[in-house]
Amino acid sequence: MKYLIVIPDGAADAPQASLGGRTPFQAARTPALDALAARGRVGLTNHVPESLPPGSEVACMSLMGYDPLTYFTGRAPLEAAAQGIVLGPHDWAVRCNLVTVADQTMDDFTAGHVTTAEAADLLAACQRGLAADFPEIAAAWTFTPGVSYRNLLIHRGRADAAPFDGSLRATPPHDLMDKPVIDDFPRGTGSRLLTDIMSRSADWLRDHPVNRARIAAGRRPATHVWLWGVGRAPAFEPFTEKYGMSGTMITAVDLLRGLAALAGWKRLEVPGATGYLDTDYAAKGRAAIAEFATTDLVCVHVEAPDEASHEGNAAEKVKAIEAIDAKIVAPLAAHLATVGDHRILVCPDHPTFIATKTHSRGHVPFVVAGRGVVPSGQGTYDEVAAAASGQRIEPGWRLMGEFLGRVS
Repeated sequence: MKYLIVIPDGAADAPQASLGGRTPFQAARTPALDALAARGRVGLTNHVPESLPPGSEVACMSLMGYDPLTYFTGRAPLEAAAQGIVLGPHDWAVRCNLVTVADQTMDDFTAGHVTTAEAADLLAACQRGLAADFPEIAAAWTFTPGVSYRNLLIHRGRADAAPFDGSLRATPPHDLMDKPVIDDFPRGTGSRLLTDIMSRSADWLRDHPVNRARIAAGRRPATHVWLWGVGRAPAFEPFTEKYGMSGTMITAVDLLRGLAALAGWKRLEVPGATGYLDTDYAAKGRAAIAEFATTDLVCVHVEAPDEASHEGNAAEKVKAIEAIDAKIVAPLAAHLATVGDHRILVCPDHPTFIATKTHSRGHVPFVVAGRGVVPSGQGTYDEVAAAASGQRIEPGWRLMGEFLGRVS
């Protein structure tokens, strides 16, 4: 039995005037997804508990079959796991975006999709600035490059000196696009230090050669670091123990790499996978097909629909969904049909509304098709068809068990 999971990140949405009152799923041409719907179970699920932030860190954890109320400790520790960074019992990880803030407004939470090499140079300058401006604590804090604008700040701590506690709240920068930032700096224990570092980073980065070159080339500079997603290491139950099999994750995003590492899944890097709208969808599809020769469960995560929503671009979101259908779902469904018994699950992690350009909690449509699945009678895969089916799986982390036939 082979199992395929496709996560079109943030693809669920509301009807758009620019799309004739249809959602992006409804507006997109998706013959492969609709074929799955016709022979499978279509319904709604919700991966984000009310008490937790509505981001992929929570929602993808749920989609992978882990109850976020039990396992979630913060976003940054998941990304630390992706880099092989081991957090001790008193250590903390902080997500560190390179961003563009202009006139106290979040102009770009990606700093113009700064390159990974540029980010490494900019963070080295931040480390030097931290040592100069905060000498009394600098030895415990390390800026750690990741991919593009997605980086980390790691704190190595002691039992008698925790820098944070459960009161800390920090706003993700992608929730602030085109909005003032003055009232959205961190709050709670430890927030003063984070706010001071964020403020001082403007001086550390202002005249950096990377930023001068970006401005000269007409690209946005990285004006600040934005700190959020604070947490300590989670204690994950291996997927093999929880569900009786291993898996492979195909993604271009460190967050999903980290979840896979904690679950004990293989992480497969695909050349051309960018985590953006220009990702090589077909390469991901080919890699997944090849992986099924040695693996029973493959998960393909695609960030592009989420990125289109953050940009408020309905047309690009439709294109991303169509590319996922044509270059990932269609060839993989055709391949699995030749292999034998299989099941396919397609489900976004959370809605990302074009109107607000932010993540949201709420219901998302799922489709499960394959061996032993009783069709629910829907001919299309979209939010409206899923709602009409009357099918619900809640909480969302139970979807994995039902998909694998291991309901507990």
